[in-house]
Amino acid sequence: MYESYYGLDANPFQLKPDPHFFFGSKGHKRAMAYLEYGLSREEGFIVITGEVGAGKTTLVRNLFRKLESGTVRAAQIVNTHLDEDDILRAVAAAFGLPFENAGKATMLNRLEIFLRQCGQHGKRALLVVDEAQNLSPRAVEELRMLSNFQTSDKCLLQTFLLGQPEFRKTLLSPDMEQLRQRVIASCHLGPMDCAETRSYIEHRLHTAGWRGDPSLHAEAYGAIHEFSGGIPRRINTLCDRLFLMGCLEELHAFGKAEVDEVIADIRQEFTLPPPLVPQN
Repeated sequence: MYESYYGLDANPFQLKPDPHFFFGSKGHKRAMAYLEYGLSREEGFIVITGEVGAGKTTLVRNLFRKLESGTVRAAQIVNTHLDEDDILRAVAAAFGLPFENAGKATMLNRLEIFLRQCGQHGKRALLVVDEAQNLSPRAVEELRMLSNFQTSDKCLLQTFLLGQPEFRKTLLSPDMEQLRQRVIASCHLGPMDCAETRSYIEHRLHTAGWRGDPSLHAEAYGAIHEFSGGIPRRINTLCDRLFLMGCLEELHAFGKAEVDEVIADIRQEFTLPPPLVPQN
């Protein structure tokens, strides 16, 4: 709605993860370096954690955009409320293998054949598991067992685990010792500082064709960072509402007052109304 009013080519603050809008903050660059390092090793597990909305999925999609499809067969699992049997079916489905009405032994056999065929054709298999904090310890163990598929000189499957901070509790449990030994790199994707928040907003605006209309005062960026805590998804949500309000009220400059007004609206929407007082 506000895109046409401000002459933008696209919605700069969409919530859908889009690698086209990827912003390389210090933390995101570090995480991307870990992912690329993991790819170069061609083995083991890479673990990336971060708060809800920190940009983990966008990070992975940006990685996928860089991959050479002719040499890497990548798949992603996003629904992780699974037990140990269902996780194998999910892996098979992610790689396009049949999985219905198949037992565990059958699933493992199909996956091993597929992975060996990838190797024979000069391709590497990469599995990305999003929302890994939802996995049960048994499901995580099944993923570890898949890393046992290997030839005499290389692993047939490499796995990236992305999750919220509580996933580290799973990793630190005594039962995860064998998995920890196969983690070749791990990092936490933290929030952006105030300066990076401003750069992030301006990057998304410029990517969407922004030409300076509307303008944002320094105090506006500060208010956005304070409310969002430097978390990308929270920034997007607030800025999307800010630009919508600007369109409706025909504003071409945003200061702290406008940002505070939108923040107040958001907080009110998520506040429970007071209980009704019975009438005598």
